[in-house]
Amino acid sequence: MTSGTVLTIVEQALEVGVLLSAPMLGAALVTGLLISLFQAATQINEMTLSFIPKLLVLVLVLIVTGPWMINLMVDYMRRLFISIPGLIG
Repeated sequence: MTSGTVLTIVEQALEVGVLLSAPMLGAALVTGLLISLFQAATQINEMTLSFIPKLLVLVLVLIVTGPWMINLMVDYMRRLFISIPGLIG
């Protein structure tokens, strides 16, 4: 196994990690921004106000994108396991 092969595996793992986290992080970012705008407009300075909407949005995003996330992980792991004999020998 060469250093190029290791770098390719690490690059693919990072790519899958970014793809898996992007929907959740994007939804949390947009929800937090909307709640912050609402708090600024109404001058409500409650720190716990953003927790429940973010939690609900993240659960909804996980329900919607969950099957895609699982398929992405299964495909990556399948490709990785299939390539193990070629990596060793």
